[in-house]
Amino acid sequence: MQKQNYMITAEEVAENMGISLGYAYKLLRKLNKELADQGYVTVAGKIPRAFWEKKFYGYSQMVM
Repeated sequence: MQKQNYMITAEEVAENMGISLGYAYKLLRKLNKELADQGYVTVAGKIPRAFWEKKFYGYSQMVM
């Protein structure tokens, strides 16, 4: 079993959701803005996997 990275990339988002890469980047920009508004440091084109899962699936999984 491969360990998942802490951050999810736009490429992963596009592949997992079946959307274009451009739209994935748009979603990540929106979510990164939300995090930045809360005072968190963000990285363009990436977002914490736990935050992604919470926003889109309503829960967070522990990464082992």
